[in-house]
Amino acid sequence: MQGKVRQFITTNFYVADPAALKDDASLLDAGIVDSTGVLEIVQFLEGEFGFKVEDAEIVPENVDSISRLTAFVAKKKK
Repeated sequence: MQGKVRQFITTNFYVADPAALKDDASLLDAGIVDSTGVLEIVQFLEGEFGFKVEDAEIVPENVDSISRLTAFVAKKKK
């Protein structure tokens, strides 16, 4: 799951050095993802993992790093 999320981020957004991107690094603070990018990530999560992301769930606590995205997916899949 984490590998799929990481691959999506590094393939679809500009990441200067994908190997150096830490799983807990803020995607927003690093300028990797903006508000439109967050919506792209949500669309990916819904399509790839088969669940609906509610508007209230689109918060930094859920979508601001690879680790947070992975934890969010795990929580939604339960």
